[in-house]
Amino acid sequence: MSLLPLAIYVSFAGALLALAAGAHSAAAARWTALLGALAGWGLTLAAAGGFVPAAGLQTLTDVAWIPQLGIRYHLAADGISLTLVVLTGLAAVAGILFSWNIGERAGEFFALYLALIGGVYGVFLSADAFVLFVFYEIAIVPKYFLIANWGSTNREYGAMKLVLYSFGGSALVLAGLLWAYAAGGGQSFALDDLAATAAHFPRGQQVGMFALVFLGFAVLAGLFPFHTWAPTGHVAAPTAASMLLAGVVMKLGAYGCLRVAMPLFPIGLAYWQPVIAWLAIAGILYAGFVALVQEDFKFVIAYSSVSHMGFVLLGLAAANATAAAGAVLQMFSHGVIAGLLFAVVGRMVYERTHTRQLADLQVQPLFRLLPFAAVTFVLAGLASMGMPGFSGFPAELTILIGTWRVSPVWAIAAAGGVLVAAAFTLRVIQLSFFGTNPAGAAAAPEHPLPPLTLAEKSGAVLLLAATIIVGLRPDLLLDWITPALQSPLMQAVWKGGTP
Repeated sequence: MSLLPLAIYVSFAGALLALAAGAHSAAAARWTALLGALAGWGLTLAAAGGFVPAAGLQTLTDVAWIPQLGIRYHLAADGISLTLVVLTGLAAVAGILFSWNIGERAGEFFALYLALIGGVYGVFLSADAFVLFVFYEIAIVPKYFLIANWGSTNREYGAMKLVLYSFGGSALVLAGLLWAYAAGGGQSFALDDLAATAAHFPRGQQVGMFALVFLGFAVLAGLFPFHTWAPTGHVAAPTAASMLLAGVVMKLGAYGCLRVAMPLFPIGLAYWQPVIAWLAIAGILYAGFVALVQEDFKFVIAYSSVSHMGFVLLGLAAANATAAAGAVLQMFSHGVIAGLLFAVVGRMVYERTHTRQLADLQVQPLFRLLPFAAVTFVLAGLASMGMPGFSGFPAELTILIGTWRVSPVWAIAAAGGVLVAAAFTLRVIQLSFFGTNPAGAAAAPEHPLPPLTLAEKSGAVLLLAATIIVGLRPDLLLDWITPALQSPLMQAVWKGGTP
């Protein structure tokens, strides 16, 4: 486990090296970035190989940083952290493979990409609230430049909207944390210490602090109705940025809710629980129905991503270990599946056909022109629908079981989202890859499309393998996640803050 902090440093070092390599050639920048991402992922897998699950965080690094304010550079990990850093490493490698065509300012692109990855690693490994917030901000800044400089549709608007929402949420988080820090005497930002002092706060203070911190993080997780930045940002972003945005960046928000807001202010969670649950259900259904009527291929996947993140937030709102375990499993599952869907749409299809309109794709026999892309998208679509054998099935099932124990009404309402997901997924598969010409229309000529590259196929195989392995053996991750949810801090959450 002591290897995990190295993933942060390797990513930042890789960003500098990729920037320098880009001055020589785009190929040098690509290979440097790939080696950096592989090294980071390899470190997380090596740590996973020696991980012994336990109920509580295992300290990795703990040194004084700003002692006058009680801020320590404290990194720690448990099964939840490990699950998400492994996801981050996988997403980083796959994203670079799907960015192998980047030629313009490649050094800058991959430097920003790896800097974002380093920030994400830092968030998942932080045990000090201030350090977590710093890494959180580091992860936000590169997103703007990746989208604004290398994006497509309305890229400046999409980048600015995403960053404004992100920083708005960050401001709420910072306000809530500073309030808790000051009310506790200003001694420490350590998560354990803040939770211990917050336990003695009056109920009204906990309710207010929780609202600020949870909402601030939940904005980045796509909580309805604060989700509107996500579809715009996804569609505007280049393929790798879309993959990271859906794959790991939205998970930062959900992770902050689980790691910071809930254990620090469990009484606040108990107060706001029904509101969060119904907003999550609204997001599941609303985004699903909007995806059902989209005519832009990428917008379908973007709204699908918001809908599936609603299951994560519902699992957190249910406030029991079963639902929370499903939520973490769904974070991993959605990260893999959404990344793969965006890769097929943005890289395999759009870069070759130069259109995302379903009406245009419908008249092209893509299942013959791009058979690998068609098979990949069908499998990823089945995984997104929650078909058995893929990771989405055990994740959403676990969430619904845990939610049922709290409120059968919530579970039934959320289960409607599974039906909507099946509808929009089957519709987009039919129109994009297996569509037919309208009645009476002349058959569209079949023009050969550039073949898929080895890098694209390798990235797709990696992500497909991950969703199938976890779908068949969800215990591989649940054996890490479940003990972490039995820590003393999380036990207070499940009890609603009562001793």
